Amino acid sequence: MKKLMVNALSIGIVAALAVGLSACNRSADAGTQVAQAASAPAPAAPVPAGPQYAQVVSVTPVRSTSASQQVCHDVVVNQTAPPKDQHNIAGTAIGAVAGGLLGHMVGGGRGNTLTTVAGAAAGGYAGNRIENAHHQPQVTQSVQRQCNTVAGSDKIIGYDVQYVFNGVTRTTRMDHDPGDRVQVQEGVTAVSDAR
Repeated sequence: MKKLMVNALSIGIVAALAVGLSACNRSADAGTQVAQAASAPAPAAPVPAGPQYAQVVSVTPVRSTSASQQVCHDVVVNQTAPPKDQHNIAGTAIGAVAGGLLGHMVGGGRGNTLTTVAGAAAGGYAGNRIENAHHQPQVTQSVQRQCNTVAGSDKIIGYDVQYVFNGVTRTTRMDHDPGDRVQVQEGVTAVSDAR
């Protein structure tokens, strides 16, 4: 029996709390509705038809500056080396010996010495010229690193435009200088220039 009374009492307390809360909620809802009605904004003024313009206050160029830098690349360089025997000593010597032998065979007696010397001189000269004609330049290639300094750049990447619309000052970034006024949409966004 005690259990039954405790259960009935508990149910009664819960029911009383539920009714009290529901009444509080109704009263709070009524207060909120009154407050909302009191704070509702006045109807907005009619927006004029056609494009709207804002007065430009200032235009500041936005610059992008890059520092000068060193650019390096590899270049193939051809170098011509002089021949190993620049004075054609081998050709002169071989030509002198061959010319001297020919001169010795041609001449006889006391003239034999003269023809040998003349043949050696002529052979030496001919050997020198022949060897010189057969010299080919010795070309070697090498890879060298060459570096140049490239100057930095300073370019305008946009314009920070400050404008006034309906007494409110705003700033936007544009890709060009808009002039004295800008066309705005919904009073907040500059969309184009209007000179």
